[in-house]
Amino acid sequence: MTAARVVMVETRGNPAPDQIEDHIMNAVSNSLTFSTVSSAFTGSLSLDALRARVPAVFAPAAHQRLSPKYTFIPTERVLSGLMSAGFVPVDARQAISRRGSPVHARHILRLRRRYETVQLRDSIPEIVFLNSHDGSSAYQLRMGLFRVVCTNGMIVSRGAFPAYCVSHRGDVVDEVVAAALNIAERFELLAGQVERMEHRQLLTDEQHDFAGRALALRFEDAASAGMQPSALLAVRRVDDAGADLWSVLNRAQENLMRGGLSRRSASGRLTRTRRISSIREDVRINSGLWDLASGLLSA
Repeated sequence: MTAARVVMVETRGNPAPDQIEDHIMNAVSNSLTFSTVSSAFTGSLSLDALRARVPAVFAPAAHQRLSPKYTFIPTERVLSGLMSAGFVPVDARQAISRRGSPVHARHILRLRRRYETVQLRDSIPEIVFLNSHDGSSAYQLRMGLFRVVCTNGMIVSRGAFPAYCVSHRGDVVDEVVAAALNIAERFELLAGQVERMEHRQLLTDEQHDFAGRALALRFEDAASAGMQPSALLAVRRVDDAGADLWSVLNRAQENLMRGGLSRRSASGRLTRTRRISSIREDVRINSGLWDLASGLLSA
């Protein structure tokens, strides 16, 4: 089974971002190979790529309808603070703003530590950062995982690990950065939970029960789903063929999020499920799946 590779990095007091990076680099150079370190930030996004993909990161101002109490800080500035603390953006996308302005829309960024000290066999821990400038979202930071084998981005539920919500009131860049660092400090605990999922073997009935609960996260009931819960257990690659909780969770997550499964519509027409593209639904369903898996760990 997978063993997490962990390097403990100690800092005292409130070190500056460059000091934090020095501590990490010293630990990395003593404990990990270069290939392991470099894999933590392969595919990081440049600012030019971000500007093209997510213009809301570079919004010049908040939406004009917002209250004067709203303190506008461009996501670009917050991101700069996170990058100074050792994080790099590796993925980003944005929604269509409910008020129609793309530069104010809800957006989501996935970040990794530049020199990651916690490694899993098939996953990399991440910070999931959400924001908007139209009043639909505060700064939100959660823990996530990226699975290399299938390029799935998972999001850990609030119940399993701390998540942070920072209001747009005052200059809160340091508060957001502190939240990210607090989450990153728990990556080792996340690795431990994943290992427990890998060791937890599910009986056939347990797998089908999990699939039924997972399907209910997307459809209100079995009738509206137009498909059997067992469809979520379909194996897309050999790596996910196991009966362990981690494999079952990942199969259900990928099948729910990517879509493409056959189902009957309300009119009886044979169709296929759609990919989840909504940021709100992405977070809700991913978090719900993690809660379901966490519940089985304690069962």
